[in-house]
Amino acid sequence: MPELPDITVYVEALRERIVGQDLLSIRLTTPFLLRTVDPPIEALIGKRVDGIERSGKRIVIALDDDLFLVLHLMIAGRLHWFDRGRKVGARGLLAAIEFPSGTLTLTEAGTKRRASLHVVRGRSGLDEHERGGLEVLEGSLPEFAARLRSENHTIKRALTDPQLLSGIGNAYSDEILHRARLSPAKLTSRMSDDEMSQLYDATRAVLTEWTDRLRTDAAGGFPEHVTAFRDGMAVHGRYGQPCPVCGSPVLRIRYADNETNYCATCQTGGKPLADRALSRILK
Repeated sequence: MPELPDITVYVEALRERIVGQDLLSIRLTTPFLLRTVDPPIEALIGKRVDGIERSGKRIVIALDDDLFLVLHLMIAGRLHWFDRGRKVGARGLLAAIEFPSGTLTLTEAGTKRRASLHVVRGRSGLDEHERGGLEVLEGSLPEFAARLRSENHTIKRALTDPQLLSGIGNAYSDEILHRARLSPAKLTSRMSDDEMSQLYDATRAVLTEWTDRLRTDAAGGFPEHVTAFRDGMAVHGRYGQPCPVCGSPVLRIRYADNETNYCATCQTGGKPLADRALSRILK
């Protein structure tokens, strides 16, 4: 799922291309993408784009008459841009939104349709989509610590809870925990003040560094090849490969559709964490 760094770069690219432009048309290839009926999506036609915002892992297109189009890419949704005159790709196409300068498309890989569009009116309607998580790049260490200690979860779960922190998912939480040298299974209630400070600094550093890196990779173009698995990541998606810090093999914990990657040497005192999926198989 695209997370804060990916969404931030998407937002910046869209600002350059469609702010101040009129929305000419919207074509949906599936009725299940649109999750709202009032206001109707036709109400957006002809409206000028006033701004682009990020709301957690969502992209918000603000238009005339206090209307907002909210895009949630979920796991496999991706955005693509086609300048005026270029043929619009059809593979995995869910929506095509046309502007005078070009066409924005939303695609989704696989057969599960999780990506969504919502049309809302007014800031009050937009607030209903806000999960309430702290923006870590704007919040202070005391605010960060208060959020994590408000509920007793593993650090991994706390980092990815949108009601606690905004914009962090499976991929960057792995990178943050490795940078902070903390176990993903440690409970937030058992974190010392020093560990909380380490985590806060690591979170801000990882999100900032990867946003800058993705911005550089895009080089002014529209960001393509958005993925959770990137060259240069320390542990995420690198199961069995050597940790870039100590050389130990990266380990993993699998659960549901997710996988947590970590280095036992750097993060858990050399002790592998129990893999509940593997434990169930052995039992």
